Amino acid sequence: MATTMEKNQQTLGLRPMHLSALTRQVGAALAVAAISSVLMSGKAMANEHAHHMHHDHSHHAMPSAADGYLRSQANYRIPDVRLVDSKGIAVPLASELNDDRPVMLNFIFTSCGAICPVMSATFAKVQNSLGPEQGAMRLVSISIDPEQDTPAVLKDYAGKFGAGPQWRMLTGSLADSIAVQRAFDAYRGDKMNHVPITFMRGKADQPWVRIEGFANADDLLREYRLLASK
Repeated sequence: MATTMEKNQQTLGLRPMHLSALTRQVGAALAVAAISSVLMSGKAMANEHAHHMHHDHSHHAMPSAADGYLRSQANYRIPDVRLVDSKGIAVPLASELNDDRPVMLNFIFTSCGAICPVMSATFAKVQNSLGPEQGAMRLVSISIDPEQDTPAVLKDYAGKFGAGPQWRMLTGSLADSIAVQRAFDAYRGDKMNHVPITFMRGKADQPWVRIEGFANADDLLREYRLLASK
């Protein structure tokens, strides 16, 4: 005897199916719908996070496969803090950065075993590739682990990468280091969350160019040439 479901299926012109088969199909459809919902939700959260991270940046451009980094421009207010270089000399950061000499800046810590050695080696190659322009271009590396990175430790680290007089490595108090990181939207809460970002500016009245990712020395030199030509 046909069940009520089979009679309804025959009335609608559908092929009869067993209840268990129908249940499996409905369950599969619900599972697919649930997975799609989760994926859409994750995508929305990722988009919201990206917007939050970059909402202050203008001239936003996604990286291509060729350059491998994200370039944007932003204006940052340099905090009124005094850091200390590898010679133990106090450095008012705002005065150091806010002049008309080109500057390239990054954040490092000396016990870092992955990101920082790559970034520092890139700065070393930039320094050595500048030639006669070495005196005009300044390189600045600021420690995000100042309690460990004393001036003496920074001096040793600078020696490992052949840092010349135009490449200044700075440390200071933890509070001042965090203030500078926050000012450049580079603070990630813990040194282990450190990400590769390089900042550069041609003159004090220009916006900063923000380069996120492992830009190589040729990339940074190309960006520098563009700034110098303005």
